[in-house]
Amino acid sequence: MGRLFNWLMIAALSLVVAGVLPARAADSHLADYLAKVPPADILPGADHYGAVTGTPPHADVLAGGKRVGYAFVNADWVNSTGYSGQPIEILVGLSTDGKITGAKLMAHHEPIVLIGVPPARIAAFIAGYIGTDVLKLSRDAAAEQPKVDIVSGATVTVTVIAESMVRSGVRVARSLGIGGPAVAIETVQRQVDPTREAAADWLGLLGDGSVRRLSLSVGDVSEAFRRTGHQDAADHPESDDPSDSFIDLYIAPISVPAIGKRLLGDQHYATFAKSLKPGQAAILIAANGAYSYKGSGYVRGGIFDRFEINQGDAAIHFHDLTHTRVGDIAAVGAPNFRDVDIFRVPTGQSLDVTAPWTLKLLAQRAIGARDKAFLTFDAGYSLPETYLKPAAAAKAPAAPAATGPAQVTPTAAANPDASEPPVWQRLWRDKAPEIAVLVVAIGLLTLIFFFQDWFVRRPVLYDRVRLGFLVFTLVYIGWYAQAQLSVVNVLAFLNALRTDFRWDYFLMAPLIFILWFATAASLLFWNRGAYCGWLCPFGALQELTNRLAKRIGIPQLKIAFTTHQRLTALKYIIFLVLFGISLSALGTAEQAAEVEPFKTAIILKFAREWPFVLYAGAMIAASLFVERAFCRYLCPLGAAMAIPARLRLFDWLRRYRECGNPCQRCANECPVQAIHPEGHINPNECIQCLHCQMLYHHDRKCPVMIQRRLKREKFAATSPGTVRANTGGANSIPILPPAHKISDLAGETDMPGA
Repeated sequence: MGRLFNWLMIAALSLVVAGVLPARAADSHLADYLAKVPPADILPGADHYGAVTGTPPHADVLAGGKRVGYAFVNADWVNSTGYSGQPIEILVGLSTDGKITGAKLMAHHEPIVLIGVPPARIAAFIAGYIGTDVLKLSRDAAAEQPKVDIVSGATVTVTVIAESMVRSGVRVARSLGIGGPAVAIETVQRQVDPTREAAADWLGLLGDGSVRRLSLSVGDVSEAFRRTGHQDAADHPESDDPSDSFIDLYIAPISVPAIGKRLLGDQHYATFAKSLKPGQAAILIAANGAYSYKGSGYVRGGIFDRFEINQGDAAIHFHDLTHTRVGDIAAVGAPNFRDVDIFRVPTGQSLDVTAPWTLKLLAQRAIGARDKAFLTFDAGYSLPETYLKPAAAAKAPAAPAATGPAQVTPTAAANPDASEPPVWQRLWRDKAPEIAVLVVAIGLLTLIFFFQDWFVRRPVLYDRVRLGFLVFTLVYIGWYAQAQLSVVNVLAFLNALRTDFRWDYFLMAPLIFILWFATAASLLFWNRGAYCGWLCPFGALQELTNRLAKRIGIPQLKIAFTTHQRLTALKYIIFLVLFGISLSALGTAEQAAEVEPFKTAIILKFAREWPFVLYAGAMIAASLFVERAFCRYLCPLGAAMAIPARLRLFDWLRRYRECGNPCQRCANECPVQAIHPEGHINPNECIQCLHCQMLYHHDRKCPVMIQRRLKREKFAATSPGTVRANTGGANSIPILPPAHKISDLAGETDMPGA
């Protein structure tokens, strides 16, 4: 069975890497979604859809043969990329007078929604935008936004959802002539004039508009919450003095050479400009005050969820891949700021610095143990005319041209060897203490495995070290560092191989990367057991739970080996099903991966909806009666690692020829029943706990070692002179008593620490 699964997986992976199994097409899914959603759910009273037409596509929504509105997918019309890096697709209904009549979330890959936020809360958020007049919002910047509570913990996701619905609605309305003729677009192109110079000092930059400011006091924010009906938020200010600064924020397009040189200094700007792709814009943000524009989302997952850049119908969000921390502003007279950061516009999006744009700041206050209230404040920016000139007519290029309107040319004095270090390197530096602890732990585990014969000859030491390591794995690796590996990581890696594989995506999570690297290396030496038996937080939780159960006398359920062997196939089936689903619907596979209770028990620490908590609790409760029950029968991650582990180069576990015939002690005591009755160890199921190796050397438990000890003691008792101890090698042939005597010896009372 193990070989069959091995060959199946090798064949499937070969297809993936070869590209025979293509990635999901980027074509519109409007027709598919219309087949799934009744017309009345998108526009009340409608009875059918018309044909899908246009580019981007839309479909008429009809009632009694009369057109009453339109249906479209937001991602077809505007950028709706979320935190996952993939579009959030919503089927939207729009009436003939420009109002949103219905919307339904159809597809996404947002991690927080997949693992922590109930779909009902997202659906309720989307429903709050029904009735919104998108044309009024586009015409009047002061128009009142819908009063919708932002879902706490998923601010980026729901912000993308809301704005993409409104912006796509505006585009559809304008393209179809709803509310009048389309607004004329300015045809005169302008570009940044690289010969201009910026004001010499900070006050000059503020005075001419090169740097724009948003200043809010605590009282300003409290009053804004009060006006929007959030009195509870207004009653919980950041300080008792309303005049205290809530935030004093400054913004500037650092990719404009004149401004960039003044704010960073010539040398630092030249180095930074080398990191920009042609036409790529970058924004500098600096701030002081009680509130941080950075928030904590970028610490947990690399996302900056408290601000975004808006320009026209586009909204730009930033993450750690596009972020650079700055020490100080170089302009003369600039104050010291708590936070100074540069944000490069992500690949696939664009910001025209020659046209107006707006920074939207999301302000939040806690209004309970877990709930928060949110408001947005705008800081508008328009590049001063002094930096602009008309775009030159197209000619034969004398030098490489930028792809966007804001060309950035590094100065000739730039050091060609100087370059900004990749973001992942900074993240590794920031997590240096955690990395050091994890590397030391992995190093200790490596020593344990390499010197396992010395280690397991000391049963008490073995037991204490293993117990301590399991506690460390659960508390530090799991609950503190949240470095629990998951089959979702495997599926994402395989999906990246056939789409857009980039190492920096995986290097962004240092602890996860180190664990995966160590696990991959250990597969060649010790199969999957190095991770499953020692470094898996949920596995440690199960084993510690079972230890406690045995300590308090909970009876253990003994499963017949034939039944056990058939049940172990379940985890391979689960993994293959998840893998198959991920080839065409990664989001569905991610949701189905909830068969792993890791997120509930380890990442979210049981702070989740009751069905997930109940399921995770059931898996842990099962380990009270069957040690590592989930690991044995249901874990798809274990199955994914067991398949390549068949290719291991070494076999470190030692056995006697008497193992299994007649002695069954190791088989009976193996915590995951990885030892067959005939004595051999199944490497697919072994977790390298080394318990069988401790028994192998134990002269009070192993019948072979007991016989050798008895011979030594008898020889010592009968020899009047010097005793020559016969320790007996692993390849020696001991003299054994009859089988029934071996069984009696195997039943001797265990020593403490076994």
